Amino acid sequence: MLMRTDPFRELDRLTQALFGTNGTRSHPAIMPMDAYRQGEQFIVHFDLPGVDLSSIDLNVERNVLTVRAERRPTYGEDVELQASERPRGVFSRQLFLGDTLDTEHVEASYEAGVLTLRIPVAERAKPRKIEITGTSTPKEINV
Repeated sequence: MLMRTDPFRELDRLTQALFGTNGTRSHPAIMPMDAYRQGEQFIVHFDLPGVDLSSIDLNVERNVLTVRAERRPTYGEDVELQASERPRGVFSRQLFLGDTLDTEHVEASYEAGVLTLRIPVAERAKPRKIEITGTSTPKEINV
């Protein structure tokens, strides 16, 4: 189970939209994501268009998964910028992973600007059959 923990995400998104701020190292921009369960794993997609694979940092500490990436400008310093609507700078996102997920076996891939994480459900969290022991004939109870 994934737990959302960023109560200020919408406020940050609105502030960025109104004031046109991009992410910096001190105030990273938010990266959009989708998360869902498919069978025995959770899948998370992060949109990171235009981000070089080498700038993506992914780590898990305890049950907190952190994704950081940076999109650098593709133009040089000597240009006269006419429009700047694409977010640049540092992007960051943290997810709190429930105890039911196996953080030791997270798989990550990056294709067409989308970072995909596959997080398996822990063995201890999977449904299992419990054997019942006892006698096959009911005992009589005197009341």
